[in-house]
Amino acid sequence: MAPQRKMIVFPTKNELSEAMAEYTANLSAKFIKEKGLFTVVLSGGDLIDWLCKLVQPPYIDSIEWSKWHVFWVDERVCAWEDPDSNYKLAMEGFLSKVPIPDKNIYAIDKHLAADGNAEHCATLYEECLKNLVKEKIIPISKKTGYPEFDLQLLGMGPDGHMASLFPNHPQINEKQKWVTYITDSPKPPPKRITFTLPVINSTLYNLMAICDKAPAKSVAEIMKHNNLSLPSAHLSAQVENVWYLDQAAASEL
Repeated sequence: MAPQRKMIVFPTKNELSEAMAEYTANLSAKFIKEKGLFTVVLSGGDLIDWLCKLVQPPYIDSIEWSKWHVFWVDERVCAWEDPDSNYKLAMEGFLSKVPIPDKNIYAIDKHLAADGNAEHCATLYEECLKNLVKEKIIPISKKTGYPEFDLQLLGMGPDGHMASLFPNHPQINEKQKWVTYITDSPKPPPKRITFTLPVINSTLYNLMAICDKAPAKSVAEIMKHNNLSLPSAHLSAQVENVWYLDQAAASEL
């Protein structure tokens, strides 16, 4: 059985950000002690802003950054320097400020992304994950048979999408692939790659962070009615599925 969805509402975005840093740092310490490394999956949007506390004391000096391995749950198929790039966002707002080795940062293929070939980018990112399974960086979940990341930090759009799994689009149903692609995303840019739902849900700890009023209706649809037409309602995890909301995001509950 998947663990129950847990929800914590914070008075302010700042307190949510503090809690997210503490949660991440605690898991980093736990997994590095247990197995010598920590796999973290990032998403785009405002999430990177909310990670800002990790690059400040006490975390900046206490985390063993050299043991981190960083991935993206989804990425826009565009050049790394494009303003739409999740890689660019994460590098500028977070990764450039901490000493994670470059070889441990697994971005979308630079040249293929710039060329705009979404299908090829998805195939190559899946191959990258399969190589890391062989290298024993990522284990395969004994429960699910999909790759098992330690921590995934997710956000939700006002329409209830997570990663690049959108309502009324078929990608949510993909079970064969680890990484799939979309060329008609309702939110620009249209071309993206994304982890599939079974991979997202094979993660040990999933933290969904949601702020502001825009997603409040979708939050209520999920929390009150478990509305499965919204992709984020399908989120689970192997150990903990926790939702951090600020007051605005929780305002319709």
